[in-house]
Parts: sequence; C-alpha cells; structure tokens
Amino acid sequence: MPTTKLAVVFALMLLISGCKGVPLKIPATGIQPDETELGPVEGKATGIMLFQFIPIGQNSRFEAAYSHALAMLPGATRIVDIVIQENWFWGYILNGYTFHLRGTAVRAK
Repeated sequence: MPTTKLAVVFALMLLISGCKGVPLKIPATGIQPDETELGPVEGKATGIMLFQFIPIGQNSRFEAAYSHALAMLPGATRIVDIVIQENWFWGYILNGYTFHLRGTAVRAK
C-alpha cells in the first residue's frame, strides 16, 4: 500500500512540474514609412528533448533564432517578411528541433 501511494504522489509531481515556455510574438506589419530596410537576415537555433521529456534549449529556440537574426545587422530593431522553417531529427536517446527564421531587417529612421 505505501508503494502505491508513493507512486501516485510521484506521478502527480511529474504532472504539475511540466515545462512552460514564453510565447514569441512576432509583429506582422510590413515596413512602415518611418523605417528603413537594412537587408536580409536569418537566424537558427536548436532545441533537444533528451529521453523524450527533458528539454534542453527547447523553449527558448524561437527567441534565440530571432535574436541571432537581429544581431546580423547592427541597428536592426525588428524583422519583416518572416519565413520560418523547422527541421526535426531523431536519435536513440534524444529528439532535436531546429528552428530557422529568414526575413528582412528594418530600423527606425
């Protein structure tokens, strides 16, 4: 009986300690009259799921790809005309998810 209670408590702890990520909000407006186009940029980031339940860089890969793309051109404040692509790969003990973002960097005039 104590083993069953321990298993139930452990299962409940696993359920309530799930992973949570922050939603990435990408502005969908095009280049505004008060902005200057800087040129094409791209960013890429990979997240891993180890043993199918341990996330490593999984929740932050979208923000990381966006930040890498913005860092390509100094002064860029946002990206427009965004195209995204995601590739997956599998291994014996892990799954990987690569997020690739391309677009046009702009900055305020």
